[in-house]
Amino acid sequence: MCCVRKYWRESSYYWGDLMPQVKLTAIDRFLRCRIQHYDPIKYWKYRADVISCGGGYIRTLICRVKLLYIKRCDAFNNATLGTHLGFGASFADVPNFPHGLYGIVVSHNAAIGKNVTIYHQVTIGEGKGGAPSIGNDVMIGAGAKIIGNIKVGNGAKIGAGCVVRMDIPEGAIVVPPEPNVIIRDMN
Repeated sequence: MCCVRKYWRESSYYWGDLMPQVKLTAIDRFLRCRIQHYDPIKYWKYRADVISCGGGYIRTLICRVKLLYIKRCDAFNNATLGTHLGFGASFADVPNFPHGLYGIVVSHNAAIGKNVTIYHQVTIGEGKGGAPSIGNDVMIGAGAKIIGNIKVGNGAKIGAGCVVRMDIPEGAIVVPPEPNVIIRDMN
């Protein structure tokens, strides 16, 4: 009996460390799909359908219902997550959001290529002269800001925390400057 108790304590302690992660994942999935009404497959399919909408009265009516779903998702994402995917933004393919939609802002006139990975807290915004154009196979790190009428070449990687205001050539890697370490004399 003592052996069983010891095993139970050890295993429950071990599982106790893992359970918060499992619960958070389940809660996150519940919030994203049920309360937030954001199903990525449905959202991006409807978005593509609405953009290419045309035809008769019934087709237009169906597109308006899909547009209502998209607007509801966008409004909820903006209010709860600080996310804004501009409806006029051009996406060649569904982008990859490894950390979800948390804090991502995309300008209405931005053009995003295929197979683009966008991490959280990224801003792709307009500046003087227009919005950015992002190529294919681009990775944009967490907290990066891409501002103005610039072009980011295919295969470029933009590091976390970068502020990009100039054109980036193909295959380039952009990193922010090294942090400055200031040592103070405590005396």
